[in-house]
Amino acid sequence: MDMIRRNLYLEKIRPFIDADLIKILIGLRRSGKTILLGQIRELIREKGVPEENLIEINFESRKFRQLENGDVFYQYVMERAEKIQGRVYLFLDEIQHVGDWQSVIPSFRVDLDCDIYVTGSNSKLLSGEAATYLAGRYVAFHIYPFTLSEIRELYEKNGMVYTKEELFSDYLKYGGLPMRLALPDEHSVRTYLEDVYDSVVMKDILSRYAIRNENLLRRLLEFLLDNIGNPFSARSVCRSLNADGQPTTVETVLNYIDKLQAGMILSKAERYDIKGKMILASTEKYYAGDIGLRNIRKMSEQLDTGKLLENAVYLEMLSRGYDVKIGKFDSQEVDFVCYKGRKKVYLQVAWLLTEECVDREFGNLEKIHDNYPKYVLSCDVIDMSRNGIIHLNIIDFLFWRQEL
Repeated sequence: MDMIRRNLYLEKIRPFIDADLIKILIGLRRSGKTILLGQIRELIREKGVPEENLIEINFESRKFRQLENGDVFYQYVMERAEKIQGRVYLFLDEIQHVGDWQSVIPSFRVDLDCDIYVTGSNSKLLSGEAATYLAGRYVAFHIYPFTLSEIRELYEKNGMVYTKEELFSDYLKYGGLPMRLALPDEHSVRTYLEDVYDSVVMKDILSRYAIRNENLLRRLLEFLLDNIGNPFSARSVCRSLNADGQPTTVETVLNYIDKLQAGMILSKAERYDIKGKMILASTEKYYAGDIGLRNIRKMSEQLDTGKLLENAVYLEMLSRGYDVKIGKFDSQEVDFVCYKGRKKVYLQVAWLLTEECVDREFGNLEKIHDNYPKYVLSCDVIDMSRNGIIHLNIIDFLFWRQEL
């Protein structure tokens, strides 16, 4: 299957090509970072840069296993660069496998005329020592699985025509990991998602953090994926796991969740007091980094369309570059308060707007007296906009690429 250009990200990255900053792409494993890295290489080739000036290393390949030692990695790149005339372009995929990478990469900036692009599958890639070594020397881009509009573009490019409703239904079931879109049938897709899920948990979390209680980690993740969009309490999660025969403590639950967030299989939406304009310290919510991975391993068989719709909107807004939080206004809740620079958008998400639901979803927004855009999203096809609050069909919203 021919891949599409991920212009959503390329347009953000393009202005930084040849800038003296390390470009770091961070995202869930298999979310398309390697594909995007290849597309950046293509942009640079289009500028007339010779192929021999491009050095690419994928640290997931056994071919480069010896380069996981930082000193060996540094020497390897320097020896290759000595044979190149002009600027060197480094494309380093899954850099977290390299020991002491955070000190090696800045050394290339000093010792070479180079432009550096790095990917990583850990949200904490730029914390700790890395933050110290790289301070002021990098720009980070968070990469998410394919959006619904990207999926449609991909299928259309490959001559595959589906209705918006068919694409939407498929997305809510199997998510947006790029490789699953190239698979021929449902069995292949499920097998692939199960393998990715296991590799993220087993390889990226269990191995990296030397977690001994694999069963607890799996049970905790399944519980959280089953409860996406619900207010979170570590104490109540702990009680639930204990009652289910899985002994644990609040401290362990919080520690494991931190690791799951680092692997980006979970994403936390903090609660924000709209009146007080401050982050609240409790009752945050968690959403899945990919809907397909969530569905492949959630514990219950209960139909939970409302949760999936919330998760889809949450990922959509993150992919559009917004910081997304849960809104609190007095005793009412706003599903999402989204920020990007000086922009702010309020979103309410519902499956269908019953008479009672209409009053709640619109009423919560009507109490917020500012001039920022406010939207109610649902699967209804009749426009129910009122009092300056815009109602959109959620499928149309997910395909709508205009700025809100």
